[in-house]
This record gives sequence, C-alpha cells and structure tokens, in this order.
Amino acid sequence: RLARAARAAKIAPRPLKTLKPIVHCPTQKYSAKTRLGRGFTLQEIKAAGMTPKYARTVGISVDHRRTNRSAESLNANVERLKAYQAKLVVFPRKRLSAPKNGDASAEECKAATQLSGTVLPLSKPAKEIEMADVTDEMKSFKAFTTMRVARKETKVDGDRIAAVNAKKKD
Repeated sequence: RLARAARAAKIAPRPLKTLKPIVHCPTQKYSAKTRLGRGFTLQEIKAAGMTPKYARTVGISVDHRRTNRSAESLNANVERLKAYQAKLVVFPRKRLSAPKNGDASAEECKAATQLSGTVLPLSKPAKEIEMADVTDEMKSFKAFTTMRVARKETKVDGDRIAAVNAKKKD
C-alpha cells in the first residue's frame, strides 16, 4: 500500500494506469463480451494521428502484435483515443518556458489532478426490461407444437424433394 502511494506521488499528476483498448474476448462463447485489452494496435494509433513512441509517453498502451479484424472495433478504439486526447493535459517540458504547440497552458497545468482508477473505464449499457400486455393471441400460441411441426417438416422435406425428382425422371 505504501509503495503504491509512493509511486503515485512520484509520477503525479500522471495517471497510475495507462489507457487500454476495448477488445472482444476470445472463443465463440465469450466473443459477444468486451473487455479492456493489452494495448492499441499501430493502425489505431496512426488513425488517431499519433506515433507509437509519442503514445507511450502520454500514457497509452501500445501492442505491436495485435491486429484489427473489424472496422467497427478499429473505429471504436480510434474514438477512445481521440476522447483521451481531448481530456489530456500535456505539461511543457520546461516549466518556465512558453508552452509549445500541443502543451497545456499554465492554468490547465495548475488545475490538473491525478486519476487513481482505470483510465476511461468500460461503460456497459443498462439493460432495460420492456413491459408488454399479454394478448389473447400470445395465450393461444402453442410454442412446442409449432416447433414440433417445423422439425417434422424439415425432416420430411428431403423425402418430398426426392419424390418430386423421381417423378421428373419417369
């Protein structure tokens, strides 16, 4: 605990953790879920208008081995990087010199505070329950019978096609 507090004081006002990308979990079972990954791809960082070397200096994780498999996840992570850049306060290298292009002003530097938790955490949308009135049509619908008939139809379908083909040959 004391070591973490000492590290936080040493790197202040920089955040304790780096920005991580949103990735989909592996395997078919969990692929619908998203989590925070190891680092952004080189393509995502380039699309956000940064270099990997600069990204590492401003607290962004970079994973040169990861690749983008879909445009949706690429765009989502580029938007994440841009949102981080908008909130980012870059201190001038020399405190007394005039701020260069991209550096924060003196007022912004004084107002900067250290973030202790996860940088831009995942926000899961709240699941809303849709309430509906039960109608007579819903009550009369027999789900099991419908499924049983559909199952039987697909089973018999092959026999029917074979019979039609046999009639065509004769």
